[in-house]
Amino acid sequence: MDPAVCPRLVVKIGSALLVDHAGTVRTDWLAGVVTDIAERRSQGQQIVIVSSGAIALGARRLGLERGGRASLEDAQAAAAVGQVALAGVWEALLAAQGLIAAQVLLTLGDLEDRRRYLNVAATIARLLDLGAVPVLNENDTVATAEIRFGDNDRLAARAGQAAGAMGVILLSDVDGLFTANPASDASATRIPVVKALTPDVMAMATGETKSGMGSGGMAAKLLAARMAGAAGIALAICDGRVDRPLTHFAASGGGTLFLPPRSAKGRKAWLAGRITVAGTITVDAGAASALRRGASLLAAGVRAVDGPFQRGDVVAIVGPDGELLGRGLAGYDADDAATIMGLRNDAHAAALGYAPRAAMVHADHLVLI
Repeated sequence: MDPAVCPRLVVKIGSALLVDHAGTVRTDWLAGVVTDIAERRSQGQQIVIVSSGAIALGARRLGLERGGRASLEDAQAAAAVGQVALAGVWEALLAAQGLIAAQVLLTLGDLEDRRRYLNVAATIARLLDLGAVPVLNENDTVATAEIRFGDNDRLAARAGQAAGAMGVILLSDVDGLFTANPASDASATRIPVVKALTPDVMAMATGETKSGMGSGGMAAKLLAARMAGAAGIALAICDGRVDRPLTHFAASGGGTLFLPPRSAKGRKAWLAGRITVAGTITVDAGAASALRRGASLLAAGVRAVDGPFQRGDVVAIVGPDGELLGRGLAGYDADDAATIMGLRNDAHAAALGYAPRAAMVHADHLVLI
């Protein structure tokens, strides 16, 4: 589905677009975005915003070097100050269009833990039903280096899953994915549509940002596209430097649209968007082929077990070449999984000393990426 016209849409705005080099909000440009949002709301489209900018705004007010990113402590302090200012800007601009702003600050754990994820989903759904515009951001004040999204591109994809959105638009300082870096290679051409995130496509990205204020880059955006696509959500990267960028994208046909390869719902959509896992199960080529046909993961096809996971934990499933195939809920603790890996089902009972389960990871609890 085209993100520009889907019934429920997530729009992500990065720091480089929202905040200028002096550390102040680009209010006139943002007012144009809000006008776009108001028009879409009047046409029946529900909008969720993922807004960066808190650290950049707070750093200016506190006089911090490197845009507040010199240390984790500086980033946390800048976020605490900047989030107040950012919320005020959104509240004022949305109110001018007759819309109600609702602030939702999230940590990685809020969307990685299944129960908390469902609470977030219920809150966003209720806000939309009440006519409010949820404005989401990572809660950088309490996030740590080890437990955080790290960029709002992936947060937008994850929020799209929680919100039940059908599309995600990442407003960027580049008009989509190019065959090479357009800033340094004049022969680079834009790719209008990506049907599959192959290794060749992923290799086109770099982790650089033009402004130095953000934390993402094209690599983060492609990871976001993979997360969204695994849950059946279309994602677009488009030029946010223009006035009225949502209207421009819908009319111009620019940007890059990433089509979802499949549709996952409920628990499988949550699994598809997981960032953290408790361990990894490596499978052989035969098992990888069986998984792609919809089969459960059997111990006979497992070649390695890594990580101290427990039964019911989320594990990554990788192929013989190290490619991520999917995620699932482990049917065994890591020690027992290692004991029976490579064994046929009729040998499990003797190896374990108890009646085994049918699968290492059951198909009902597994999603391909």
